[in-house]
Amino acid sequence: MGRLAEEIRAVEAAGVEWLHLDVMDGHFVPNLSIGVPVVAGVRRHTRLFLDTHLMITDPGRYAPAFVGAGANGITFHIEAAADPVGLVRQIRGLGVQVGVSLNPGTPPEAIRGVVEEVDLVLVMTVWPGFGGQTFIDGSLARIAEIAGWLRPDQYLEVDGGINTENAAAVARAGADTLVAGSAVFDGRDPAAAVRRLLAAASARSEGRV
Repeated sequence: MGRLAEEIRAVEAAGVEWLHLDVMDGHFVPNLSIGVPVVAGVRRHTRLFLDTHLMITDPGRYAPAFVGAGANGITFHIEAAADPVGLVRQIRGLGVQVGVSLNPGTPPEAIRGVVEEVDLVLVMTVWPGFGGQTFIDGSLARIAEIAGWLRPDQYLEVDGGINTENAAAVARAGADTLVAGSAVFDGRDPAAAVRRLLAAASARSEGRV
């Protein structure tokens, strides 16, 4: 955390277009991560789009604070939403992009009722809560199914175990936005890791990467 601004500058220079910020509450997922002050700190050091993923039990309660801190997009989990369409409209009223996410064990059909309302669908290809996990087998079929539901102006984002070995396959399945944490920041040169991932995702794929 003491070098966060430096790390952001490095990946930004390498071609990253968004920063994906994982917010965990220790309740919806079994881990704690960053909160509103960190998002505000990140905002001070970059103009990149802050793609803020709320892995929390009550996203509607806390979304305004994260938007106030500088988030450009808020993604909530379908598993945490009693009224997904109402929640989308509440968050959109804050003036930001809205996404819905689903866990690996959640049937894609769970988001059908809200797909038309969102800007982004985030498919989790690991169980959320901890970094460094392995991409779950069978996820490509889920990605492809959901890709078939989306309009050209909607994003299909994939998060979990993304690396140079699977990035092209994920893009071919229909994803246009790939989230990578460990594959970028576990090494000594995050900028070089970003460039390798971009090259891998672009290989034999089409669309936004």
